[in-house]
Amino acid sequence: MALYFYQALSRDGSQITGTYDAASVTDVRKYLVGLGSFPTKIELASSRKSFIQEFGQLFVGSVSIKDKLVFTKQLSVLLKAGVPLLQSLELLSDQFKGRFHQILVELKDFVKEGKSLADGMSRYPDVFDGIYVQLVRAGEASGQLEMILERLVGFMEKSEEFKSKVRGALIYPVTQLVIIFAAALGILVFIVPKLKDALLQMTKDKDIPWYTQIVFDLSDGIRNYWWMFLIGLAVVVIAFAYWKSTVTGQLRWDKLKLKLPLIKVFTRQGAIVRFCQTLGMLLNSGVNLSESLDIVVKVVDNKVLSLTLEEARDKILKQGKIAQYLNQTNIFPTMAIYMISTGEQSGELGGMLNEVGEIYGRELNELADNLTKTLEPLMIVVMAIVVGGIVGAVLIPILMASQNIQM
Repeated sequence: MALYFYQALSRDGSQITGTYDAASVTDVRKYLVGLGSFPTKIELASSRKSFIQEFGQLFVGSVSIKDKLVFTKQLSVLLKAGVPLLQSLELLSDQFKGRFHQILVELKDFVKEGKSLADGMSRYPDVFDGIYVQLVRAGEASGQLEMILERLVGFMEKSEEFKSKVRGALIYPVTQLVIIFAAALGILVFIVPKLKDALLQMTKDKDIPWYTQIVFDLSDGIRNYWWMFLIGLAVVVIAFAYWKSTVTGQLRWDKLKLKLPLIKVFTRQGAIVRFCQTLGMLLNSGVNLSESLDIVVKVVDNKVLSLTLEEARDKILKQGKIAQYLNQTNIFPTMAIYMISTGEQSGELGGMLNEVGEIYGRELNELADNLTKTLEPLMIVVMAIVVGGIVGAVLIPILMASQNIQM
């Protein structure tokens, strides 16, 4: 079966388009006639690359990591059970909807033509990255695709858990600051104006403390010129996004992340974990060192560290001394270098790299947990200071004015 694109005229004369999974053009025509439509054009969807399709892809949802995990698990199970690859892909294509369904149907057709699954997957780099493709290629070459897929599932689950942990630890303080900012903004816009009227009636515009006047001016500025703040914020965000998208901007931003407290720890140690776990798994799966290093340097999401590792890769491929040149990058701790050197000398480099990744991954998870626990009370104190400071700046003069009136 293959995925076909069709155009047809409905009973009322309007044109309809769509896709249908069928064994032949004749089956598609029968399907459309059965709907009461007159087919005007039928062709393989994989051969149709019009502007309409390319534009439509912008509105098609991306393939989620969950879908890729389910697909990889089920494919491994089917292959272990002795189901042929082509039949496995046909069974799995019916389990998914949208773009992933279309990709699997096209993969099935690709394999049906006698081509390799890895080559087919390489046509969709936004879905199947270099790690995935190279592992599948190694599995096909060794005849152990089901075992490689099982190992890949474990790697994907571990990587996603690690990313989620680090992302959560870094996003938590930002989220709390946004909440504090929103609370302060709400008080300045809705509560302070009412308190201001009450205070002005009591004091007759006299004896207003300087800190209270600052709060009043800030409240009036936000309420009267909110549109200017929004425009300014939009300009700053757009300008930052553009600057960050440039090569120079990306490098400077990544350099800054390596200097900021806490962020530099997560960035550097996260790079170590991803590098070691990915390289270890690729080597253990039979991918050669050259291809493995080409993939691994792209896994690190910090451009500065990535460029440093690229320089080390070139030296490693010439000299073959992994631990020595990784040590020159000044990214890896002494213990990690010692363990990698030990694995290199004993012929167990892949296993030792996985062990290094596990150790530093656990350390980073503990750091993320401790950071969250430490920041919770700290953010409560910050909120109390900000909100309490704004409210107190207005309430204290009101209380003092009311005491003066009573006297």
